[in-house]
Amino acid sequence: MIITFFGHAKIYEREGISDKVEAEIKKHVLPKEKAIFYLGGYGDYDDVCLRAVTSLRKKGLTCEIVLVTPYLTLPDHIKEKLGLYDCSVYPPLEKVPLRFAISKRNEWMINESDLIIAYVKHTYGGAYTSIKYAERKGKIVINIAQ
Repeated sequence: MIITFFGHAKIYEREGISDKVEAEIKKHVLPKEKAIFYLGGYGDYDDVCLRAVTSLRKKGLTCEIVLVTPYLTLPDHIKEKLGLYDCSVYPPLEKVPLRFAISKRNEWMINESDLIIAYVKHTYGGAYTSIKYAERKGKIVINIAQ
């Protein structure tokens, strides 16, 4: 099972979010099933999800943690975190203009995923656009912010 996370870059109330992410993962990943987690690595919600997945791995979850990057050249703040991921993937975005790279990367992540666990509190922005795209594609979307 491939699970992708989308959420706000800034989260001001982090209390309990990691627990909710862990609970949703436990609910949807079968025992002994290998899960693959796609993370964008850029915002607060990505950091929360990375911590949740790492915590579950320490408790015995078999998984692969993948950074999906929209750019061939990574910014320094992402390079610093590379050791926290098992690998990084650059989707086929070579011909995409840079200003559309993140949204096209998000679409690729959604198309590859079985489940989306989101944290979206308002009806604008990239995370909101991504979950709406996922819903149109018939993906299971769980918004833990609701």
